[in-house]
Amino acid sequence: MARVTLEEVTKRYEDVTAVENMNLAIEDGEFVTLVGPSGCGKSTTMEMVAGLTMPTEGTINIGDREVTNLPPKDRGIAMVFQNIALFPHMDVYDNISFGLRLRKMDKAEIDDRVEHAADVVQMKGMLDRMPDEMSGGQRQRVAIARAIVREPDVFLMDEPLANLDAQLKVHMRTELQRLHDQLDTTIIYVTHDQEEAMTMSDRIAVINGGNLQQIAPPLTCYNEPANLFVAGFIGSPGMNFFEGTITEGGFESDFFEVELDPASMGVSAGEDVTLGIRPEDVYLAEESSSLTQPTEQIEATTDVLEPMGKEILVYLLLGEDVDIDLDDPSSGSQLLMSVDPSADVESDQTIEVVLDRRKVSLFETDTSDAIQHGLVEPAQAGTDGATGAEAETDD
Repeated sequence: MARVTLEEVTKRYEDVTAVENMNLAIEDGEFVTLVGPSGCGKSTTMEMVAGLTMPTEGTINIGDREVTNLPPKDRGIAMVFQNIALFPHMDVYDNISFGLRLRKMDKAEIDDRVEHAADVVQMKGMLDRMPDEMSGGQRQRVAIARAIVREPDVFLMDEPLANLDAQLKVHMRTELQRLHDQLDTTIIYVTHDQEEAMTMSDRIAVINGGNLQQIAPPLTCYNEPANLFVAGFIGSPGMNFFEGTITEGGFESDFFEVELDPASMGVSAGEDVTLGIRPEDVYLAEESSSLTQPTEQIEATTDVLEPMGKEILVYLLLGEDVDIDLDDPSSGSQLLMSVDPSADVESDQTIEVVLDRRKVSLFETDTSDAIQHGLVEPAQAGTDGATGAEAETDD
């Protein structure tokens, strides 16, 4: 195992900055996922840790060694790529042992390492199979076993499940968690799939535009996003946002108001802010009795319904005299709500909804930084214990 640290790491390609001033510390045995949209710099960051790309500025340490300028073979790392890339003419044993044989290791030690790796990835008894005789998941496990036999300090995994079908992805996520528990080795994992990031990671590093937005445990990123980008990116579907202004009595937008005490929220009357609420924290008014702190009722018109099995996603249009036009949903401000499949909701229906005040977030409109997570009733401000501590943005 080894601790991995990046200090002020930057990568530029002529006039393009792929990664900028990245400061990241990954502890011994930790599973950290780099997540973000395509082109955000997550793969470039991993490639710099691997030594496949040299940073323009900054230092990289693995364990107690600076490895910034070392070649990949001297870094104590092993990589698993999106492209499985097995040798088609070699059986499982030869694919797994290929790197060890290149290093001219003793045959007995190679056999021991291959047997151990095959046992870890549950490929025992399949060492004589050829790649074309195996499923996609089995081939990916061979690629992982090929990395295990190197006995690296750090595993680097660059979207290893991207080419698998949905059901197999779920299975392999479980396998990777078991692998991490068994090996107790540092893993840095890259993906744009937030489900993978949320389910497998000890911590998530959210990256956008080459900049680290937040690094924290998955549920912290979900419940206490550091800024608007994290709030919108983490969660499927993402958070609803409404721009508005702080008044003496609360938050006011074009479509609804929410009571709050500005002083207790760390805001001032006249300040422009953005309110965020997740779809599962929007409730039908008749369900508000189950909430300890609902907002006032908000009138809305149902637009599109998306049955998802365990829930129905309901797209709502806010505002008076809204004409539903599927080609122009901007005719009213859109609010997305998640309801139980048994809910009595139909399209083109006027309904009343409420927001769970405990789940409302406020963000600075100018900087997008989080101000508060969770509101308290104005009368309880300063006495009720809801603090909305700011989320961790670096370590």
